[in-house]
Amino acid sequence: MRHVDAVLIGAGQAAPSLAVALAARGQTVVIIEGNFYGGTCVNFGCTPTKTLRKSARIAHLARHAAEFGVVTGPVNVIYAAAIQRMRARVESSRRGLMQWLEGTENLKTIHGWGRFLGRDDERFLIEVNGETLSARQVYLNTGTRAFIPPLPGIDRVPYLDNASLLALEACPQHLIIVGASYIGLELGQIYRRLGAQVSIIHRAARIAEREDEDVSAAILDFLQDEGIAFYLESAISALSPYGDGVSVRLSDGRTLTGSHILFATGRIPNTERLNLAAVGVETDPRGFIRTDAHFNTSVPGIKALGDINGRGAFTHTSYHDYQIVLAELDGQPPDGQWRDADQRVVTYAMFTDPPLGRVGITLAQAEERAAHGQNILTAEFSMADVSRAKEESETQGLIRLIVDADSERFLGATFLGTGGDEIVAVIANYMATGASYRLMMQALPVHPTVAEFLPTILGRLSRLG
Repeated sequence: MRHVDAVLIGAGQAAPSLAVALAARGQTVVIIEGNFYGGTCVNFGCTPTKTLRKSARIAHLARHAAEFGVVTGPVNVIYAAAIQRMRARVESSRRGLMQWLEGTENLKTIHGWGRFLGRDDERFLIEVNGETLSARQVYLNTGTRAFIPPLPGIDRVPYLDNASLLALEACPQHLIIVGASYIGLELGQIYRRLGAQVSIIHRAARIAEREDEDVSAAILDFLQDEGIAFYLESAISALSPYGDGVSVRLSDGRTLTGSHILFATGRIPNTERLNLAAVGVETDPRGFIRTDAHFNTSVPGIKALGDINGRGAFTHTSYHDYQIVLAELDGQPPDGQWRDADQRVVTYAMFTDPPLGRVGITLAQAEERAAHGQNILTAEFSMADVSRAKEESETQGLIRLIVDADSERFLGATFLGTGGDEIVAVIANYMATGASYRLMMQALPVHPTVAEFLPTILGRLSRLG
């Protein structure tokens, strides 16, 4: 049996940095990963899809080059080359991560599936590859995977998730996507631009339904303009083989046939291998580990970080979990960080083109608060009126700012349009300071940028309700 100070099971976005930080503080640390180090982000999510997104965007711009006075001739996408560029980026990132971890003193890496065996007084016993480890502190960071719905006939057809899609050696001829939330919409646009016919099936009446209705409608418009077909308020009644592909029968009787089908229907936690019952860690009905705002589980000495704690489903929330834990470990005040996971304001982006950047509450949520008496100010601005957007012929979208009238603090913001995934950080970072929006109105922005209009938009704030 090997005795160490800390064991980290799962190497997503929280665990590697935490493992190095613990080792630097003199602890003996072991980090265990059963699949690829770096988790979904490095291997099947952010890194590969954003790399592939760039190839798709270049193809899109090349097809529209004549609008900018540039003649290119026929545009052909060499899918194998785009995929090779993507895989090289993933391998480089993964290799760099492993070199960092393996070069850290007091830190050992193990490739295998770690699971709890039980306890030995105040220490936890973890088994991996037939070896037993003993540790006083355990951190879980095993992430999530795609949820595949148990549809009739699904066992008879080859289906894809976000990981297996990226393993294809040829571009799908007709990619049918089930689910019109963030992953489905991003991948749908990418593969449409790479040359696939794309159809998206969604049970709800609108896409990206967590967003405001006008935002969902604007996203739908520009994706339809690119030739993506949508089947909204549609349920799948059966799947069946169709040649080398798949036939999808909808509940209204319509049938779609495609070369491939991708499920982007949500995520489930990777907790079933951990044998949590051996130590009494509680989960919710879906398998997500219950934690408090400092990521403590029901068992003292075990923390759950990243997607499996249900407190965020993004790379940056997982990394922020690590930052909160480290600040607590060092006994320091927050020092600019949110005090805990309950107090942070989550920001995110959907990397369609143009992208969506979001932080805080939506307009619909603001209207609900206003109906209950909160004094709220809002202002909007169309991307069609932004000079930089017009100069680049990327005028789709809008900017929406939401402010509490009494405290003068930002409550939320929406940026749908060119640069929206970057500009949202201006408001997110500002919200972290708790400062009045009036200070931003005095700022000196750079021209010509999209962000230069923030003081102007704030000057148009009006009471909601």
